[in-house]
Amino acid sequence: MRRSRIISCGAYLPEGIMTNDDIAKIVKTSDEWIEQRTGIKARHIAAEGQTTSDMATRAARRALEKANLTAQDIDAVFLATTTPDQTFPATAVTVQDNIGMGDRGFAFDIQAVCSGFIYALATADNFIKSGQINRALVIGAERFSSLLDWTDRTTCVLFGDGAGAVIVEADTAATGTKEDRCILSTHLHSEGAQRGQLYVDGGPATTQTVGHVRMNGKEVFRHAVTRMGEVVLETLHANGLQPEDIRWLVPHQANKRIIDATAEKLHLSPERVVITVSQHGNTSAASIPLALTTAVEDGRIRKGDLILMEAMGGGFTWGAALVRW
Repeated sequence: MRRSRIISCGAYLPEGIMTNDDIAKIVKTSDEWIEQRTGIKARHIAAEGQTTSDMATRAARRALEKANLTAQDIDAVFLATTTPDQTFPATAVTVQDNIGMGDRGFAFDIQAVCSGFIYALATADNFIKSGQINRALVIGAERFSSLLDWTDRTTCVLFGDGAGAVIVEADTAATGTKEDRCILSTHLHSEGAQRGQLYVDGGPATTQTVGHVRMNGKEVFRHAVTRMGEVVLETLHANGLQPEDIRWLVPHQANKRIIDATAEKLHLSPERVVITVSQHGNTSAASIPLALTTAVEDGRIRKGDLILMEAMGGGFTWGAALVRW
């Protein structure tokens, strides 16, 4: 059976760090207020002139190095981002050029906001399972600070910048069971009727501007807890598993209260949840690969561990991926 397997990961965070105290100098807020409501203490902010493709390229190179591969070993680049370098071309083609793929394979962007990495991973998984490609670079990268209204304390305290990447390759010796060290399943959803709850108030076809993030925080929180709980249970049911079978939950790092609520629904102890939101903030499509890389590099995630990744973002979009490491 042909399945896809994650063989390495890499991450990049900008050098600039903005603490809650730094934000308190810009808008009326405090470290205590932010941490109590979000769990965030600090976030990384891209330097002036540093683009999404710059960060994505660094993460991609680290993933390639960890896998002992070169760009010529990659057939496709799937880049999840809400903050492309330009309206077009796709930021993925810049990364393709930066890492030295030349005209090998293909590259394109995927836009599902905070769910973007799950959507991109599902895309790579299906391209590989269909036999169209053998190896893909899947990246989540965001310069979300570019979309923030720094006078709006309900949104500017939440987000940060960064990039994470994984390399996914074909495993032609898979047995088709849940014991395979592969991507076992992916599950994607969206509900366009809720698009007004979390959005950017600009765009080429409307205002001809980039715009800023706007959010109905209470509704986003309510839907996030519900939808992420639903997709986690859907994933477990599809694979004949129980919550206790999951070794690690690697959630989208939006808000610690949302993460805690999801873990509580699954009766998962905090020790089995990877949380990086305190130091990264919400890095949108980059948050899951950043958290995944953190847990792999510090030794928490080990060979054979069953990992559940899940996210929800503007759209609304939401999804999950079940992976045996």
